[in-house]
Amino acid sequence: MVRRAAPLTRPAFRRPVPPAVLTTLPRRFTSRLHDERVAAWLGIALGACFLVAFLTGLVSHFMQHPAGWMAWPSRPVNLYRVTQGLHVMTGLAAVPLLLAKLWTVYPKLLQWPPARSVLHATERLLVFVLVGGSLFQLVTGVLNISYWYAFGFFFTTAHYWTAYIVIGALLIHIANEWAKTRRTVMTRPQDGLGRRAFLLTVFGASGVVVATTVGEAFSPLARLAVLAPRRPGIGSQDLPVNKSAAASGVTALARDPAWRLQVTGRVRRELTLSLAELQAMPMRTARLPIACVEGWSAEATWEGVRLRDLLRMAGVDDDAGVRVESLERYGLYRTSQVRPQHWHDPLTLLALRVNGEPLDLDHGYPCRLIAPNRPGVMQTKWVGRLVVT
Repeated sequence: MVRRAAPLTRPAFRRPVPPAVLTTLPRRFTSRLHDERVAAWLGIALGACFLVAFLTGLVSHFMQHPAGWMAWPSRPVNLYRVTQGLHVMTGLAAVPLLLAKLWTVYPKLLQWPPARSVLHATERLLVFVLVGGSLFQLVTGVLNISYWYAFGFFFTTAHYWTAYIVIGALLIHIANEWAKTRRTVMTRPQDGLGRRAFLLTVFGASGVVVATTVGEAFSPLARLAVLAPRRPGIGSQDLPVNKSAAASGVTALARDPAWRLQVTGRVRRELTLSLAELQAMPMRTARLPIACVEGWSAEATWEGVRLRDLLRMAGVDDDAGVRVESLERYGLYRTSQVRPQHWHDPLTLLALRVNGEPLDLDHGYPCRLIAPNRPGVMQTKWVGRLVVT
């Protein structure tokens, strides 16, 4: 009996996966750490850091660029030191939090299709803006405090305006996710050991970052500040230096024996004073910090002439402002404005000495401005002229 050959059959193919399944598969978390509860706790911590950094950043911006109606006080003397220290520390603490948050939610960030409706596309675009803006702020912020300007734009302007974009996207995101976040956080998980360990690790990493940098703003912890680019007590005359006299191009002018301090503008009597004449005036002492926008600060004992005494010699009105001009030829910070509430303060000096020694050239010799509650970029070095406005 002859057997017939088995009929040829077409190779078996898997049935195509319905579009609905394709939509949901990439969204499923493959680890219990990639869940909404972990994302919610990280989001709360990250949001708190961003809000503090945003508010303290506004303080720094408007101290340097006040609106006409703003009158920043000269006291307490450490206000800017504290707010700018908080600004930088919360920004650094946010770095591990943001990386952990992105790792937790990346399956949702990569879901396919990227948008299912116009509303969903808008939400996704908002998340893209929030993530991109957050990464931009933290990366450029870390580069700024490290004095590594690897970008071709002016950091301060870009950082300031991007902050509004990020905080606006964050507030909208919080409004959209608040109900889900609250429900998720209030629900007790069945197996929370792994989640707690992960969150404690991330929060611990943020704490280590802060502990190893906060000493640049809080002197008692200076020895722990191993990651800080500037530390109190390190530098000429126990003070850090951001910009040297050589880099500013003022070495010859500052050392010139013919140097004179001019007081001009809206005055009754113009003054031209040599260094010897300044030194012959009554000297005052003030214990004040230099607090820089990069987050570091260092306190020192300054000795010099009260600015208000000098201005009264020139016959200046009580409501006048003063523009302090450096010997620097160029630079965004070669001048600074001193408003009445600051020049009236007895702690505002044209300093000639620091920590018991004549000013080092890199610290502003022959004379520099030092005043309470002002950013370091406004404590003008190598002063050559005071213009009353």
